[in-house]
Amino acid sequence: MSTSKTYEKELAFQADRRRATVEFIKIVSDLWYDNSIELVLFRNQLIDRNVSEILNLHEYAGEFVQKPISIFDSVDIAQAIKTLDFPPAKIDIGKLTYEYHIEEKQFESATRFVADKLKDVSNSNGLIPKDVVLYGFGRIGRLVARELMARTGKGSQLRLRAIVTRGKIDETVLEKRASLLRNDSVHGEFHGTVSIDAENSALIINGTTVNMISAQNPEDINYTMFGIEDALVIDNTGAFRDDEALSKHLQAKGVEKVLLTAPCKGVPNIVHGVNHRQYSPDELSIFSAASCTTNAITPVLKVIEDSFGVKSGHLETIHAYTNDQNLVDNMHNKYRRGRAAGLNMVITETGAGKAVAKALPSLKGKLSSNAIRVPVPNGSLAILNLELENSSSNDGINSVMKKYALEGDLVEQIKYELSDELVSSDIIGSSAPAIYDSKATIVRADGKNVILYIWYDNEYGYSQQVIRLAKYIAKVRRFTYY
Repeated sequence: MSTSKTYEKELAFQADRRRATVEFIKIVSDLWYDNSIELVLFRNQLIDRNVSEILNLHEYAGEFVQKPISIFDSVDIAQAIKTLDFPPAKIDIGKLTYEYHIEEKQFESATRFVADKLKDVSNSNGLIPKDVVLYGFGRIGRLVARELMARTGKGSQLRLRAIVTRGKIDETVLEKRASLLRNDSVHGEFHGTVSIDAENSALIINGTTVNMISAQNPEDINYTMFGIEDALVIDNTGAFRDDEALSKHLQAKGVEKVLLTAPCKGVPNIVHGVNHRQYSPDELSIFSAASCTTNAITPVLKVIEDSFGVKSGHLETIHAYTNDQNLVDNMHNKYRRGRAAGLNMVITETGAGKAVAKALPSLKGKLSSNAIRVPVPNGSLAILNLELENSSSNDGINSVMKKYALEGDLVEQIKYELSDELVSSDIIGSSAPAIYDSKATIVRADGKNVILYIWYDNEYGYSQQVIRLAKYIAKVRRFTYY
């Protein structure tokens, strides 16, 4: 075949792929907005993705499972899901397509295959939507707000009803809050609409009213005045760090549960996917989502502990600078954090090594930890230097991590990274709290010492964990197929 004919054939195939992707995007949107069924591709979100992003995700999926995962396959499976009557669910179409390649001969059609694989979906219970209040509107608060509003769908899960801040709320303040929600220097523009209702002290996000409430003390608020009942308060201020302080939220009218986006004393510190099932929402009212670093390292440490055993280890986290540091050299209650964050690497402490033991008690006293703040605004790296009980190899460690990233309870928490060119900016926007850098793993010759590199978006990835835990607490977690 001539070069020109080959090129024409490639163009035709590319056009077919893009047309199929457009069809796929429509099915994904219809399922989400009509049926509250969310499709993901190996945990990667598909809602509001463009054609090129969808095709790139399919390239990653094929490389990840080492099987061809084409957009044409995804269209067939998505159409099959659409023809069947399922309640609200979250379904990994990448996993389904991978399994269909293996089991295709056992079924007459893609529809029969999907019906068999998802037969348990029909048995899932209905959901009662939960009102959510964001107490504080900083880095994590705004990202959680973005995600809640972007994925509201039919409103069958979490409904953001109010945001609480200190100080007066007038038209100028509302405009500033709206601007910070619309535009983010790290995470880009919000893919939605944000306007203000100055008369009613509210933000209008994607056409939905979110009340802005000013309060000095959480116990003084009457949320029922805003039509809010039995709410889950997500406290992202960092001002309240123990059960006594957080219990003030429960004194407010209209509040049922509280979730803190930081480590906490006297309250269960939970890493969703690892230990959340140990704490029943029917029995507890206050929860902590632990820290971003704890959420990054705990899933990986669980895999290593369960598979090989951990004798001892050290965690060093290379962490993006935070609002706690100074922009220029100035007074600070901690010496090094007073130095200019954008110009210095700053040694500081982290409690993540000890915090892991709250989720994995078998690791109590086995890990030391420290941190270095570096001049990047987001995107961090945890380095785990571990002595194992049972020896392994580089391939052995990687194969186990890949298995857990592909199936089981930690598929939302661990992303297995294949690239050998990964840098910190590449992981911004990842929904997984732990991104395992498979190409960086080091194993000593005797197989007993391993060094693992775990990237994490300390803002977005952590916010996703907060939302996962919030859904569990609110009991609006849909049936999932991963």
